[in-house]
Amino acid sequence: MKKLIAIVLVVLMLVSMTACQGEKDDGKFVVGVCQLTPHVALDAATQGFVDALTEELGAENVEIDVQIGGGDTATCAPIVNAFVADDVDLIMANATPALQAAVAATTDIPVLGTSVTEYGVALDINDFSGTVGGNVSGTSDLAPLTEQAAMVKEWFPDASTVGLLYCAAEANSQYQVDTVQAELEKLGYTCTQYPFSDSNDMQAVTQKAAAESDVIYVPTDNTVAAATGIVNDVCSAAGVPVIAGEEGICAGCGVATLSISYYDLGVKTGKMAAQILKGEADISTMAVAYADNFTKKYNAAACEALGLEPLEGYVAIEG
Repeated sequence: MKKLIAIVLVVLMLVSMTACQGEKDDGKFVVGVCQLTPHVALDAATQGFVDALTEELGAENVEIDVQIGGGDTATCAPIVNAFVADDVDLIMANATPALQAAVAATTDIPVLGTSVTEYGVALDINDFSGTVGGNVSGTSDLAPLTEQAAMVKEWFPDASTVGLLYCAAEANSQYQVDTVQAELEKLGYTCTQYPFSDSNDMQAVTQKAAAESDVIYVPTDNTVAAATGIVNDVCSAAGVPVIAGEEGICAGCGVATLSISYYDLGVKTGKMAAQILKGEADISTMAVAYADNFTKKYNAAACEALGLEPLEGYVAIEG
């Protein structure tokens, strides 16, 4: 009887293993998505990615596991490590810290970033040529920074001081403010950088920036994007306008922006993922892709509160 039971258990185990192998080889792709934190821009990019990948491969052929981090690389690391342990077919990393965590976790599984401003800065690549190489590529949310600086002049020609508010923990935020500051100084503005370490000291730093600046510039910064209410409360009370690096931040605390569609950026990333998974493209030679269109937008409520007339050529942010 014991031998019979043992034989039955072995047979069941073999059947189970065969079934599992059949599921693994049934052509269904498994994709892990690590999104840094929940906020409007990143949410839109993830949704665009999911929609495009599902459309390209068919919903029955792909399983997409979306996981949201707590706002920094340390909280993204266990998410991507779990994806690696599960041997997913591809990882999509939404925002710079998520990309950094994914790159540190694997050199084998294809990794696509999105909502990443500058890949050379994010991945510490000297003389970045546009292609990361290896198992990494993706899409960039970089807007024309020279044109964003010009917006300050366009909206506030009589201002003299500009405060650049950003999270020092985000390498791409530093890159953006350095670039914009250089352009603003060419336009005759006196600029001061106001870095904060995280959301805990954001309010104190914002208060200092508002007290010392005629205008504040905020880059595409995930920490600000997740807590625009802090910036809005401080700057509205002080009567200081904010020019923002992207639409979600502008909707929460800004007057105007030159922004991309993060949903469309996610769609572009999803199509890249489909090409990789179907064997139509080699990620090692796939150049980082950029947004196709940029739109000048204004926040109607913020303009009204500050007594500003929207400029010609700007479109109101909906919602």
